[in-house]
Amino acid sequence: MTPITEVEGRRLALSNLDKVLYTASGFTKGEMLHYYATTADALLTHLRNRPLSFLRFPDGPDGQHFFAKNVPPGTPTWVHTADVPRSGSRSGSGAHSGSGANARQVVVDDLASLMWAANLVTEFHTPQWQADAPAMADRLVLDLDPGDPATIVECCRAGRWLRERLRADGLHVHAKTSGSKGLHLLCPLEPTPSEQVTAYAKQLAQEAEAELPDLVVHRMTRSLRPGKVFVDFSQNAAAKTTATPYTLRARPEPTVSTPVTWEEIEGADNPADLVFLAADIAPRLQRYGDLLGPLTDPNQARPLPHNRNHSRSHNRSREAGS
Repeated sequence: MTPITEVEGRRLALSNLDKVLYTASGFTKGEMLHYYATTADALLTHLRNRPLSFLRFPDGPDGQHFFAKNVPPGTPTWVHTADVPRSGSRSGSGAHSGSGANARQVVVDDLASLMWAANLVTEFHTPQWQADAPAMADRLVLDLDPGDPATIVECCRAGRWLRERLRADGLHVHAKTSGSKGLHLLCPLEPTPSEQVTAYAKQLAQEAEAELPDLVVHRMTRSLRPGKVFVDFSQNAAAKTTATPYTLRARPEPTVSTPVTWEEIEGADNPADLVFLAADIAPRLQRYGDLLGPLTDPNQARPLPHNRNHSRSHNRSREAGS
């Protein structure tokens, strides 16, 4: 019999609580739900008003994965949804891709919706824009992805250079692990068309490659990536999503996309230094609070620099990389 739980006045059927999802550690679905419940305050900060994409893995990371943006069948009527453009959006200067009419996506705004979504066994992925302003990014993301044998340690080296570059343009820079192999850098922005943010991020990736040619590559071409850090700027595109802070990942262990301090990044000399599991997050929140809280603080948001305003100290790097 499926237990019925009441969350904030909503009745939820939470199923298969004893099911082992992560076989390497015996981490169960019940533990997954407990993790999301105890992390909800921080996680909801980054989910609110953002259309949700689901990566479902109902049989654990070793089973099948399903990536979907549409509202799942059987979604309760009380779960919020948003109308999301699937093609050209005026506010985003046509940054959306695909054809067809608008679609509906889930928006997780409260604990009950979070627990309903978590019961589907899901990673949470969100765009860099909010539901009421499609394709108007309020944050920039750079996804630093290491190509074997490079690791997150090399990502930290690239991340430190990019941090200084972004700070030279007046942006506040924060970081989290991807929960997989890499590192994400994020900056709060004044709302800006996604295509402009993507162009700026691409230029940064090109500058990083010009400055650090033995470490960084800005193109996705597989043959270029072994031993280097791919600076993926494309996740700023309106149609793209990134793992939400604090989401569990479908990895062999219950790893979490975890906000980290710059001291941790500067001190990382072993990939294990920046691997965080579900059990690590509550103590980190108690110690640090939400390190990515500034992403949602309007006072931290900065305008996207225009090309002509870029720091002069980087002009040579940009010209060398063109």
